[in-house]
Parts: sequence; C-alpha cells; structure tokens
Amino acid sequence: MSVLTDVTSVQSRVAAIASRFAGSAPASAGSAGGSSFASALSSSLVPSGQTLPGTATSMTADLPGTGSAAGPVSGEQVVADARRYLGVPYVWGGTNPAVGLDCSGLVQRVYADLGVSLPRTSQQQALVGTPVPSLARAQPGDLLGFGQPATHIAIYVGNGQMIEAPHPGTDVQVAPVTTGPTSIRRVLPRGSTASLGIGGVPAAYAALFDHAGATYGLPPNLLSAVAQVESGFNPTAVSPAGAQGLMQLMPGTSAGLGVNPFDPAQAVAGAAQLLSRNLADFGSLPLALAAYNAGAGAVRQYGGVPPYPQTQEYVARVLATMRSAP
Repeated sequence: MSVLTDVTSVQSRVAAIASRFAGSAPASAGSAGGSSFASALSSSLVPSGQTLPGTATSMTADLPGTGSAAGPVSGEQVVADARRYLGVPYVWGGTNPAVGLDCSGLVQRVYADLGVSLPRTSQQQALVGTPVPSLARAQPGDLLGFGQPATHIAIYVGNGQMIEAPHPGTDVQVAPVTTGPTSIRRVLPRGSTASLGIGGVPAAYAALFDHAGATYGLPPNLLSAVAQVESGFNPTAVSPAGAQGLMQLMPGTSAGLGVNPFDPAQAVAGAAQLLSRNLADFGSLPLALAAYNAGAGAVRQYGGVPPYPQTQEYVARVLATMRSAP
C-alpha cells in the first residue's frame, strides 16, 4: 500500500482537511475538535517507523459528529458528511483520512460519522440494506456498487452524481455516474425515509399527484416524475432562471394559470393543467414535456423537440423516471 512520504506535504494536506471539520459540530466531552484534531493527526504522521492508525474506529473520537446519531439520519446528512472528505487522497486499503481513503473506506467512514456501522469492503457494503431498483429511484446517501461482486462503491449525491474515491493517483471527488451501477442499496435506518412513499415519492405529495392526474386525465407517475426531475420534490426550489416551487413554474406561467407555485397543491394542479394543454396541442408526451421545459413556441418553431441539449436531456430524464415508477 503506497502512502505519501513527504511529511511536510502530508501535514499541509492534513491541516487543510482538518480546517473543514473545525466548527462543523460542537466537540463533545472527551472528543477532539478543531485544532486538537489537526494536532492529533499531524503528530501521528511524524514519528518514524510507527504504524499510522488505520482501523475504522481508530479516529472516531477525533471527528465531530461521530457516534450515535441524534435521531434518524437523512440522505442529505450523508452527502454533507461525505463532502467533508473531498480532496483526501486515494490510498488502497485506506480507512484513515489523515493518510488516505479507498472507496469502501470512505463509505464506511462517512456512515460511521453518523452512527451507522457498515462492513469494511465494497463487496460486503453492496449487500447491506435494501435494494433500489434503478438509478431513477436512487436517493442521496444510497450506495452505488460497481462490478459483480462489487469492486468499487460510491455514495449517491443526486442528479446523476456521486462522491467516490476512484483509484490511486486521485482524490475523493464528486463525479458523474457515467456507468450504470450493478447494485444500489439503501442502508439508512427505516426512520430516515419514513416520509417517503412508494417509489421514493414523498407521501405528502402522492395524493396531490393522484388527484391532479384524475382531474386532468394524466397518469400520476407523469406528475411525480416531473416534480422529481424539476425540483427533487423541493417545494421551495428556485432555479437560476427563476422557475419556482415543486413543479418549477415560471412566474408568468404561474400567474397565467392562477396558481401559487410555492403551494404544492396549487403547483401540481397548475402543472397538470399545463401538461394536459400541451398534450392536446402537440399530441405526444415528448413534445408536451418539451413545451413544458422550453415553451410551446420553441416546439412549434422547430416542429418537434427543440435542439437544446438541456431540453432533450430533460425529456429523456422524465420519461425514464416515469418508466421506473410503479
């Protein structure tokens, strides 16, 4: 197993990593925080000939927020914790961020920080928890396994991205999911996903999709797919272009429909009305979705899905999400 041999370089990297932990959570009694964390890591590197801590529990007391989680852990917490390790060098067999992490060492470390115990290897980790049938249904914090049996594992971020420790010569990084995972596992305690209904659709919105679908003659999974792709089921989302709410309606569109885009019930009803109108106008679901994304004028101008990469990707993602929904 290779490690960084230049102590000065290592200590500089450790200080940079440690600065991300300082202040991220209050240090509990008996645990190190802030500068003591950096000091503890640096001192473990200097003595010549000594073995650096490398077990999954050797540094638990040095990391803020470790131990039993206070209440259910969310996928967003998993992703936020994983981001703290961005820039840590890949080291095969690594479980100590002072030296480096491999893919399964990263996964084990992140979940240990939040009080969730996982086995050590990617092959073992790819078998824990419950299976998720497709990437379209994956949620932040899910584990993506690659290979059969798994030889690589990563943490799903959402929007087709993951946090991983790829291979020697790289650092922990955010990367697109370019190869389909061979396994997707949800390992969080049951309480962390209690608000999710069938297919990962928030239970609070499922009835809205059903009602609006029945009112406007649309399949509910179309509306849920649009909400998932548009906002990730976030009713307060605002895009850089100004689209608002759960269904990402533009202010002018919302005004024309007579709905408040930040009220989930009104947003879903407005989106259903707009999609129903688009279907009547263009006669196909891909064109109706293209009009929802780029505007009806653009669809008419090009006589089909406009040649905008963002719109073409949007249509494909919504259709894929619909196909994977129950």
